[in-house]
Amino acid sequence: MSQPFVRPDVAAFLAAAAASGMPPINALPVAEARTAVRARTATNDIEPLALPVVRDLACPGGGGRIPLRLYDRRVTRGTGPVILYFHGGGFVFGDLDTHDRLCRTLAGCADLPVLAVDYRLAPEHPFPAFVEDAESVARWLAGCPAELGRVPSGMVTCGDSAGGHLAILVAQRLGQAPAALPVLAQWAIYPFLGGGEDWESVRTLGEGYLLTRAAMSWFDALCGNPYGDPRYTLLRGPVPATPLLVQTASLDPLRDQGVAYAQLARAAGARVTHIEAEGMIHGFAVLRRALPSAQADVEACIRAGLALIE
Repeated sequence: MSQPFVRPDVAAFLAAAAASGMPPINALPVAEARTAVRARTATNDIEPLALPVVRDLACPGGGGRIPLRLYDRRVTRGTGPVILYFHGGGFVFGDLDTHDRLCRTLAGCADLPVLAVDYRLAPEHPFPAFVEDAESVARWLAGCPAELGRVPSGMVTCGDSAGGHLAILVAQRLGQAPAALPVLAQWAIYPFLGGGEDWESVRTLGEGYLLTRAAMSWFDALCGNPYGDPRYTLLRGPVPATPLLVQTASLDPLRDQGVAYAQLARAAGARVTHIEAEGMIHGFAVLRRALPSAQADVEACIRAGLALIE
């Protein structure tokens, strides 16, 4: 079998990671893994875009107040869509700060308000805590809360990796039991869909491309291995006709899950856009300093997503 195409900046990054001697994330205690991920993002993502509105707030949830952060390139704006953003990290790590720079890019390039969600994490809060938080925030946003300082006409659910899972989950849940505002579109960046490991992309890309098969199993175990629940294995869930953008990476073990969900959504009658970042690895959206070519992929994702709500 021929070797897959790898971009030069990706090859250099992977080589440096292999030579660093750093243990894999799944070999670390959870607290140390979280620290390592924060450090990796701080080092390897681009400088934050300055925005006039970056404001922390919170909303009620089943486990207490859920921290949120609002981003906007405009101090004031009229009624319009709001992007509801869920960060990646296997439901085990990630927070408002690890994805702060990406959310700033999203708000700046899309020219829409972005509301980022700091949902509860496993193993302290295993499944279904994070899915409950995601739905709680969406329904709170649909109520047009005064503290948001914006009047949403609808929401775009968006996220990367585990956050892509939550973006799709919210569209599924609100498709079954609609909120006061519609989900206008779902933007899923290299999403995790809970589809297990029996995929060609897992077999061929599960080692040597940043996200490993072993790490995926570690995440699942910390979440409680809830494969039988359609809120975790979204390929078994109710597929709504909500417009869908899926961005996959050709070197990502999760690639085939994303492609499969795009096909399911298309069969369900959704307007679907699937774009693939050729020669790119999982996690690229928060590694743009180390992977300069990834910025073009992020911008392509935003353009494709905006086309779904025009």
